[in-house]
Amino acid sequence: MSSMQVELLAKDLNAQGGIFCPSPKADMKIWNSHPKVYLDVARTGEAKCPYCGSVYKLRAGEHFEAHH
Repeated sequence: MSSMQVELLAKDLNAQGGIFCPSPKADMKIWNSHPKVYLDVARTGEAKCPYCGSVYKLRAGEHFEAHH
């Protein structure tokens, strides 16, 4: 199974700068996938799901601004 790369915009991230996998952004059906896992994308600009290997990456030029 090849891992998928999912390009994200800053607005795709939640308030903490992350996203959950499985994600509709990765064209995954929630009901037939792995357990839901939180991935911190904002910290380094990308995160890899430990279950399926999908890589969620901020699009070049996108910057996440934390909202307090």
